[in-house]
Formats: sequence, structure tokens, C-alpha cells
Amino acid sequence: MGASLCSTPSPAMSKISVPLEVLEEIFMNLPPEQVVLICRVVCHQWKDIADCQSLWKNRCRREGYRLHDNSKVPKDWRLFFFMCKKRRNLLKNPQAEDEMRDWQILENNGHHWKIEPIIFAHPNESVQKNFVTSFGMCTKCQLIDLEKEGYNASFMDHLQPQIKISDWYAPRTDCGCQYMIHVELLNQKKKPIKTFSPEKIFFEQWNDGTWNQITHVFQNYGPGVRFIRFVHGGQDSQFWAGCESSRHGILVNWAQIQRVGHLSPSIVANELRVQVSQNISHSNFAPWR
Repeated sequence: MGASLCSTPSPAMSKISVPLEVLEEIFMNLPPEQVVLICRVVCHQWKDIADCQSLWKNRCRREGYRLHDNSKVPKDWRLFFFMCKKRRNLLKNPQAEDEMRDWQILENNGHHWKIEPIIFAHPNESVQKNFVTSFGMCTKCQLIDLEKEGYNASFMDHLQPQIKISDWYAPRTDCGCQYMIHVELLNQKKKPIKTFSPEKIFFEQWNDGTWNQITHVFQNYGPGVRFIRFVHGGQDSQFWAGCESSRHGILVNWAQIQRVGHLSPSIVANELRVQVSQNISHSNFAPWR
């Protein structure tokens, strides 16, 4: 088994009847929550093992949680391990399952935002609904508080995990339309530190209605990031009635922020994610009928 992970055990630990290497290997194979919440409070010896940085560093290695930047070594490998396990879409209600809940409507023109079943099959078979835009510009927004999501200031400033944005969108086939996305990393005063704001994407009339995905990764953005603001939307170009999006999402995959919806009569967003991670989310838009 090799040298002990915790190479300098306390005098008390040296008196335990079970070899230290054996205890460490047992801890390595237990559910991590049990190690922290149960094993750690049994006695001083077990607490020392559960708090050992080498134990969690080795567990990260075994489970494939790797540093994106080897120059930014975590001060707390246990925190790093649990942050990696927290990878999820930070956007709420990304598949329109709860109507417009958790979304702030910024623009609601034409026949307004609607939620409808998807028309064309999405690459993700779980996507069944779309947020649908109209002939007037429709946009909506979510503001993600990173500290409330479990990513504290020290973690964000020291490790600066990659934040991946992903969004799926599709036009209706019989009408031209446009799609837009705007994402900002904000400081404590909600002032932009970094911005992703590509040019609007336009679709001609009589297109094939194919789903499209847009992605972006924020990295090396510096200290101070405390919020993520995600905005997207669209409208048709012929003043008909809608673009669809069926799922939205932002990932911060720790750092993964991951994460569908519809936009305008011609644009649909079906899956949206934001992830914070060493990698990070996406959203989808589909066409209106």
C-alpha cells in the first residue's frame, strides 16, 4: 500500500490497534459525507485522519478531480473535493417545468413569452418544453449569487474556477428570426468584471429549424467575482408570433456551472446551463408554431 498518506501521525494515532494505512484506505472507500459527519467525531485519532489534507488530495486524484491550473493549488483539499462533487447547473428552472419561475422578464413584447412543447426533437431527450419568444423582442434574466450557491469569496478568488456557459437555440422554419445572449461576471457591487456578449445571430426564412449550441468559458478572470448575470432572448423578423427556447442554464462546475428554453417565433432555446468548475452550463431554444 506504500507510505501513509498522513506521514506525520500524532502520538495518539500511533497507539491505535488498526494500522494507520488500513484506516486511511477504509476512509478512502467510505462515502465522503460519512467520513466528515460520522468518522471524524468518533475520536481524536479518526479526526486527525479525516482532516488530513493528503487524504483528500489522494481522493481527488482517485475520483478524477484535477486542477485546471497546477499553479493554483487549493489551500483546502477537502473543500476542493466537495466543490467538485457539487457540479450542477446553477440556473434555476432551466427546462420551463415551472413556467417562468426564477426568471426575471426584461422585455416581453409582441405576444409575450410563452411556454410550449418542443416541435423538433432536441439532442437531449429529456427536453420536452420550450420558452417561446414573439414578434417583439423578448428577453429574460437570472442573477446567480455564487456565495449562496456554496462558492465563497476565498474559493473564487484563489482558485478562479472556469465558468462555462452553454445555450441551445433553434429557429422556426417559416420565418426569419434573431437570437441574443449576454453573460456577465459581476463583483460585490454587481459591476461587470468580464462579459460575454457575441453579436446577434440571424436566421433566414425557410431554414431547416436545426438546433444550435453556443458555448463560452470564462477563465483567468481575476479576483472579485461574486455574481453571474445571464440574459438571453430573441424575436422573429416578420412580426409574426414567436421564437421558442425550451431550457436555460448556467454552470459553474467546480467548478461546473451547468445547465433549456424557447425564444422568438423563429428562435427556440431548449437547454441552458451555467457551470462553475475546472470546466462549467447550457440552454436550448426551439421554434414556435
